[in-house]
Amino acid sequence: MSIDKYIQDGQDPKVIERIYTKIIDMLTHGESINYIALQKKPAVTLLPDSITISNKRIFLCEFTKLGLATNFEIFSWKDIKDIAFKEEIFGSKVTVIPFTGENLSIDYIPKIQARKLYQLIKDALESIKSQAEKSTPLEKDPSSSPTEPAQARPFRTDPVENEANVQRPPIPAPAPKIIAEQDKTATDSTNSFSAPAQTVPPTTAPKPEEEDELTSKLKKLKTLYDKQLITQAEYESKKAEILSKL
Repeated sequence: MSIDKYIQDGQDPKVIERIYTKIIDMLTHGESINYIALQKKPAVTLLPDSITISNKRIFLCEFTKLGLATNFEIFSWKDIKDIAFKEEIFGSKVTVIPFTGENLSIDYIPKIQARKLYQLIKDALESIKSQAEKSTPLEKDPSSSPTEPAQARPFRTDPVENEANVQRPPIPAPAPKIIAEQDKTATDSTNSFSAPAQTVPPTTAPKPEEEDELTSKLKKLKTLYDKQLITQAEYESKKAEILSKL
């Protein structure tokens, strides 16, 4: 076990070794200790409080009951909102600010260690924030979205065309003319009276041929187009539909 890198800012090697031994057993897979800052009060303190940071979490350690017990406050980086420190006459007061719960402070941290803590914690928080922004999909900017192709409108927008949108009752087709034929009554010039005329019941005229209906529809369609009640595209489309029935 090498603790040389944790005692470069004046930390007590014996205390560092004791804290390192406790925290190393709590590390998760891929987690490593980056820095340990020790409290240094003006009076002699055998077991000072400490702040340890790893690449995943921050540990606030407090020895109690003459070193027989240890209290740990452990936070993941995503649970930390900010870090602050205040330089005083004897060392600095370092405050950890979580998103929930009370702020936690440790005083009498040597100034050089407090500055190092502030720098490392700020870097870790910025890294977490950057990763969160990358993992969150950006909202689509309406101004940057491609313009959707306009759908073809069935009618033009001029006033005449708007009138064509109004539904009108269909124009009834002219009723076929019924031609009643009556047989002439034969007169007998030799008789003094005329034989009663026999009335032939009217016969129903045959229905117009299919070609006559199509012709009528084409004429009506042409009339609508001449009056600008339908567009040329509608006229050509309907005309082709009628002619397809021939």
